Amino acid sequence: MKRAARLNAILDLLAASGEVTVEELVDRFEASPATTRRDLDTLAAQRLLTRTHGGAVAQTVAYELPIRYKSHQRTHEKASIAQAAAALVAPGMVVGLSGGTTTTAIAAALAARDDLAADGGVTVVTNAVNIAAQLATRPDIKVVVTGGVIHSRTYELVGPFVEQLLRGVRLDLAFIGVNGMDAAAGATTQDEREAAVNRMMAERARRAVVVTDGSKLGVESFATVGGPDLFAMVITDDGAAEASVQSLRDAGYQVLIA
Repeated sequence: MKRAARLNAILDLLAASGEVTVEELVDRFEASPATTRRDLDTLAAQRLLTRTHGGAVAQTVAYELPIRYKSHQRTHEKASIAQAAAALVAPGMVVGLSGGTTTTAIAAALAARDDLAADGGVTVVTNAVNIAAQLATRPDIKVVVTGGVIHSRTYELVGPFVEQLLRGVRLDLAFIGVNGMDAAAGATTQDEREAAVNRMMAERARRAVVVTDGSKLGVESFATVGGPDLFAMVITDDGAAEASVQSLRDAGYQVLIA
């Protein structure tokens, strides 16, 4: 296996399991221990993992892994959330989708529906280029891409061009992915530029919904998106901690368990 392919495969394993060891990688790729350690050191230098004595872990990475390396995490939970979110969409609606793996799953759920062609179909406004590409071939879904500068780790468009377009549209629903959802701190993300776009998308919607798996409840990230005055609902999975769900409800959020 060539080195570039091996590095990608290491990241795929790390995204799926959260931890890898040198011994495991040597057995899998038939590379020497010295080569494997150099691979891990290279990825650590690029801030794509955290080295440990016997391998590497993902849990202590202090920033977002690229979206393709998160796509294998909590797939069942995200699929359940996506189905619950897509069920809120009716033909003729204008729907906002922020970037992220959960909103990407919502896009897939919308694309799988065969009942959206009535009333002119559905319009999706998104700042995520991967979501736009995913929906582009569906004739019953009109896709509006915001424009802006691509965030290399999440495929999201950010910056003033995004905000300029969003100021000129109205949304029926906005589904916003987050890095943290806490009763006191509200919805938060790792990046302040993404938070600004997500906030404006939510503000332009008649109903804004946070979509997040249970692992992010009770978590606070760097940049604030908004609280219960902005988001009418939180959709999460049935693995979410009961105490975290109740805290959100006590703070004024409607919580839908998918």
